[in-house]
Amino acid sequence: MARLRAGRSDAGRLRPRPGRESAMAEAARRTGLYDLHIELGAKMVPFAGWDMPVQYPMGVLKEHLHCRAAAGLFDVGHMGQVILRPRSGDVADVARALERLVPVDVAGLAEGRQRYAVFTNDSGGILDDLMVANRGDHLFLVVNAARADHDIAHLKAGLGPKVAVEPVADRGLLALQGPEAETALARLIPGVTAMRFMDVAVLPFSGGEAWVSRSGYTGEDGFEVSLPGAEQEGFARALLEMQGVAPIGLGARDSLRLEAGLCLYGHDIDETTSPVEADLAWAIQKTRRAGGARAGGFPGAARILADLVDGPARKRVGLRPEGRAPMREGTGIFAPDGQAAVGRVTSGGFGPSIEAPMSMAYVVAELAVPGTRLEGEVRGKRMGVEVVTLPFTPAKFKR
Repeated sequence: MARLRAGRSDAGRLRPRPGRESAMAEAARRTGLYDLHIELGAKMVPFAGWDMPVQYPMGVLKEHLHCRAAAGLFDVGHMGQVILRPRSGDVADVARALERLVPVDVAGLAEGRQRYAVFTNDSGGILDDLMVANRGDHLFLVVNAARADHDIAHLKAGLGPKVAVEPVADRGLLALQGPEAETALARLIPGVTAMRFMDVAVLPFSGGEAWVSRSGYTGEDGFEVSLPGAEQEGFARALLEMQGVAPIGLGARDSLRLEAGLCLYGHDIDETTSPVEADLAWAIQKTRRAGGARAGGFPGAARILADLVDGPARKRVGLRPEGRAPMREGTGIFAPDGQAAVGRVTSGGFGPSIEAPMSMAYVVAELAVPGTRLEGEVRGKRMGVEVVTLPFTPAKFKR
């Protein structure tokens, strides 16, 4: 999440705080591809409790551009995979139960399809974002690594005794993204060619069953593939042997998702952010809105439904700074000649594809109109910036 999901501008933000590196490294978990990362010369960093590759010898800039031009392979085995299964009844009962925790139409999600969702709290903030798939007799969820334990506890507490919450611990998760992703993956799993954006399927491959979704976190066409743990390294090696496929680390993953205008939990969205001010209202279907067949009934509904009707006080926007210097997270945003801040950058960096700096920020709603000229304060100096429509690069999903 999405997710679409999580969770991901530059490698520097992915480093631990000074003084914490040793303790974090000792506690970090490893995915099933750790040895392969070392063999490939990856620079490993602690991230969300895991030891993850932030970049390979190619470097963040070239990795980013390679994914946009060909196919990039990402290890996303740190993400949480969860099955929701009915103890009694059927998957429709599970969907209705999940709707008590998310402002999303889960009951209307067709079999073989997935949808972006958010867990909300009683004040209308976002606890996490996730992907929800209807797999026929159960739902399959992918949640952010840093929130996985919280989300599993939240599900168990909120769904009730008729729903079994089953964390998936014996499978790895890979993402293959870019314009050549379909061609490459189809050599190992031919069935993926029939899939369209946000389809999910269980497909056979030489090592068993692959759980495949046509989705990702880069704005490119691509797939996320859950594989049996023992098969993931061989599968990854087979992909990397193909011309056009290269390993991509967390540094490029973050710049790719920022160009695509996608949120990173804990930065662009958090427990104080409503889905509407985060520009995620598209994820709340009509049936869950005021006047819909199943309106409300989720945590924070009063605030979220009011924001949908009246508009929020602030909005997430894209910003294009003047010059070449990025405006990074925490940069204050001001109206021209204004003394009080009217917003704050939540993600920022340099966009290799657009060859320019880019940021996402929250600004007061009346200034969130594309074309509005604002200023960002960088190292004590005010620099011009323009509000722009997201994403910074067009999405290339297969419809």
